[in-house]
Amino acid sequence: MIDHIELAVSDANASLRFYELALAPLGFSCILSLGPERTHSGGTRHGLGVDGYPRLWIHDNDMPGKGTHIAFAAGDRRVVDAFHRAALSAGGIDNGAPGIRERYHRDYYAAYVLDPDGVNVEVVCQRKG
Repeated sequence: MIDHIELAVSDANASLRFYELALAPLGFSCILSLGPERTHSGGTRHGLGVDGYPRLWIHDNDMPGKGTHIAFAAGDRRVVDAFHRAALSAGGIDNGAPGIRERYHRDYYAAYVLDPDGVNVEVVCQRKG
């Protein structure tokens, strides 16, 4: 299990808006925000998560990582579909429509969207359809 993921982004507030909308189908919301005076990088920092625990941290005033990939687990395929629609509506760029990815296995149902900094965000359901 992943405890949390942290990403350096070019604009923490723009990325917060993207992730709040894109991950709403998974139940994510902003749990905690810290101003520049309270962060190591001197930038803004937001923690998003479910059930009051921030599992995804985004912060600015640091070099955004290239080639970063995040995969979130979904309980069923409808959540994967909802993520894809929500992420595109939030300004994400399609990087793979919802569907089976047999190269992984026959029940690997996933969708991919690039966030405002080009991070490849995936939501996957690995249960039988």
